[in-house]
Amino acid sequence: MFKVSFTAFFFLLIFFSCNSPKKEYNEIKQIAVNSTHPDGYVGDKNCVSCHKKETHLWKGSHHDLAMQVANDSTVLGDFNDVSTVIDKVSYHFYRKDGGFFVNIKELDGTVNDYQIKYTFGFTPLQQYLVDFDKGRKQVLRVTWDSLKKKWYHQYKGDIIPQHDWLHWTKGAQNWNTMCAECHSTNLKKNYFVEKDSFHTTYSVINVSCESCHGPGEKHLEWAAGDQKSKDYQILNSTTKIQQINECAPCHSRRSKLTQNLTPGLTYEDQYMIQTLTPNFYFPDGQIMDEDYVVGSFLQSKMYHSSVKCTNCHDPHSMQLKFQGNTLCLQCHVNTDYNTPKHHFHKMGTEESQCINCHMTGRTYMGNDFRRDHSFRIPRPDQSVKYNTPNACTGCHKDKSDKWAADYIVKWYGAKRRDHFSDALLLSTKASLSAKEKEKLNAFISDTKYPYIARATAIENMQITSNDEYVSLLKALNDSSALVKYKILQKFNGLPLEQRTSLALKHINDTVKLVRVGAANLIIDLDINKLHEPERSKAMAAFKDYKEMLYAGADFSTGRMQMGDYFMRKGNLKEALKNYKIAIQKDSLILPAYGNLATTYSMLSDNQNALKTLNTLIHLDPQNSRAYYLRALLYFEMKQEDKAVADLKKATEINPNDGRSYYNLATYYYQKKIQISALKNIQKALQIDPQNRDYRYLLALIYQGLGNIQGSKRIMDQLQKETGQ
Repeated sequence: MFKVSFTAFFFLLIFFSCNSPKKEYNEIKQIAVNSTHPDGYVGDKNCVSCHKKETHLWKGSHHDLAMQVANDSTVLGDFNDVSTVIDKVSYHFYRKDGGFFVNIKELDGTVNDYQIKYTFGFTPLQQYLVDFDKGRKQVLRVTWDSLKKKWYHQYKGDIIPQHDWLHWTKGAQNWNTMCAECHSTNLKKNYFVEKDSFHTTYSVINVSCESCHGPGEKHLEWAAGDQKSKDYQILNSTTKIQQINECAPCHSRRSKLTQNLTPGLTYEDQYMIQTLTPNFYFPDGQIMDEDYVVGSFLQSKMYHSSVKCTNCHDPHSMQLKFQGNTLCLQCHVNTDYNTPKHHFHKMGTEESQCINCHMTGRTYMGNDFRRDHSFRIPRPDQSVKYNTPNACTGCHKDKSDKWAADYIVKWYGAKRRDHFSDALLLSTKASLSAKEKEKLNAFISDTKYPYIARATAIENMQITSNDEYVSLLKALNDSSALVKYKILQKFNGLPLEQRTSLALKHINDTVKLVRVGAANLIIDLDINKLHEPERSKAMAAFKDYKEMLYAGADFSTGRMQMGDYFMRKGNLKEALKNYKIAIQKDSLILPAYGNLATTYSMLSDNQNALKTLNTLIHLDPQNSRAYYLRALLYFEMKQEDKAVADLKKATEINPNDGRSYYNLATYYYQKKIQISALKNIQKALQIDPQNRDYRYLLALIYQGLGNIQGSKRIMDQLQKETGQ
């Protein structure tokens, strides 16, 4: 019994699933382009003669200087025989034979010399790249502060050992995986899965004209007088959506759906944007970790009022079009907003600047201050209740959130404007009342709210009843691909027959992201059992899924996805292999340990399963899931006392862990300790009142206690719900 529970719970906790049979477990071939220039990319030098103004603006911009070969004119850092120690790592920077070198003594005492081959960026910081084996390029942790003219660590104070994913020689600082696509033109990552190696190429080293406008060969031929060249138009994004498709691929935190970036292609056909989940954003959607701007901009009233990137930023120089409040007064009436009657601060001061109340910011990479583009009205009342940041106490650090909230009421009245953040905050609560659930269900279907916020609320939701599934089904008519995708993932725990019926309705969607979501629902389906045309549609969707899988295979999370896929297909050896690789790439990818332990258990290798879970608990002693999984394993190993202790520990760490209470109740019921069984199943039902397994067990416990009427009432209700 407990082995079944162990396996079933694993499937409910799968992070992502994948679709890639082993025979196709290799590099996806690129379609050849009939072109004189590689892929039709001609380089910025061919654009200058006709586009002198744009080229002049672009020269010296962050795009122009995104990546350069290291030489005397590009390297800003001090390599003149300089030594420093930062966070217990010793550095010596020097020149030799015209090159730039750094000698590094690591925490474990190992010493190596590295040659700087490329520079990355120029202000407020410049990073440096080193060539490694297997085609990798790694970004040094030590960074040049081009404002203060000194060397520093981006993660100041962190002691990062060599085996850590964050160490500069590991995945987090791998150029091919983390940086390359957005710092060069026509980047082809070319990752080889089986060899775990790269052959990364680009047409132009920096972000040049064709990064945004697409390959220019046909346009160049047309400009030269070739009237046979029909496809002479280059991309020239003028609408809001076009600019999102053009800018968002590099200015958003996202997951890849395709191997390589195609300029101008619809965003959701190439990427899935990171939602506003609390590990990346504050619970109200304000920026916390780096979001690269678009994730916050999509939340804004500005975006929904058709404001686009180029309304504020010059697309070639990337500079603001105007300074100070003049930028905002392009749209906002001067006499209404640029006055103390609105902002209650002295004119001409920093406090009177629009951005300091409506575009608060955070510092990333050690010295790079970036502003939140959600353009929100300060809500210190939310700060009081949810401990979220607000602009008021961000400046008035000696004051409380309550003080700020009281002033907002004094100035603007007690009623706050309707804002999606209220529902977003609600969705993060561990348990919701019936009224709160009703409010949230209405929110996710209301298209007046930002789709990224509604998709996040869906992701945060805990589905506990059939009514909530019905609400999600209604929302599947939404115009947002992201909303549809997040809804589809909520049905992953249903039986295959129900998942198949739902997936087939969306398997042929016009947007790749939705097709990928539908394919994910039926990875464990034998599509040969489908009839045409559903079978062909499913095969096409699985092809999309496969490309998504390969696109992320060089990430530790991508390898975990592969493990998840093979687990669902029953190929346990391949699952084992990929979970191990995921952990090799990142020793702190904690979900992979639980999945690896599950795989060992299914292979009847309980000792390695136990060893893996013990490692997970050592790494994360407050991981309730680890104790839950180890408890189930102990039950399999007939060590019931240890199993019960682990289940109790899991509920101690996470009082909302209904599954642990359920398994405790099951254990006590089997041991005929009915009072203890009753107490634990009641706790499980307080967390998830509609759970059929919990209610069925309660009926059995009632029967064991002699409460025949109570048992019959539950059984009758369960039969009524299933129509039996």
